[in-house]
Amino acid sequence: MAEENTFGWQEYDHTTGSVVAVSRSKEHVFSKANVESIVLLKSLGVEGDAHMGKTVQHLSRIARNPEQPNLRQIHLIHSELFTELQNARYNIFPGQIGENITTYGIDLLGLPTGTELHIGETAVVGITGLRNPCAQLDDFRPRLMNALLDRAKDGSIIRKGGVMGVALEGGTVKPGDRIQIVLPQKPYRPLQIV
Repeated sequence: MAEENTFGWQEYDHTTGSVVAVSRSKEHVFSKANVESIVLLKSLGVEGDAHMGKTVQHLSRIARNPEQPNLRQIHLIHSELFTELQNARYNIFPGQIGENITTYGIDLLGLPTGTELHIGETAVVGITGLRNPCAQLDDFRPRLMNALLDRAKDGSIIRKGGVMGVALEGGTVKPGDRIQIVLPQKPYRPLQIV
């Protein structure tokens, strides 16, 4: 049984999940094409993806400070979100809202900062923070941004647009790969927007 800690996330009673889909795009576009596999390059991100690099690659962030470290090399979304969105009459599929790795069986939003996801044989993604849903979601589907925002019991905003990470170790990632969760040392730090 999972046990809630004082920060509101749950301690895991399981430590594995799996990859449902992988996606990438060499262009700065909203949706990414599903592919058979992606290659993570240590300290850089997804090979052949527009967001690969040691320094920030998101266009709005480059305009502010092109020298800041890239904490958004890899975008992950839990496939359970797509089921939730389908119940709200949005038919969204892996890659369509910009993620590189679509997962199953992991509460990505409940992970603490610094969690490592060991994927497949050698790849390791370090979770850096939350993706902040943006207005581009509404350009893709009307009112989709509101569907990716919720309120916690204490009134704080819950951002459901997935998490961001960096490539701590390189390797090939493909659908069906097992994901092993390695939590950081306590005290845990909650995810913040990056």
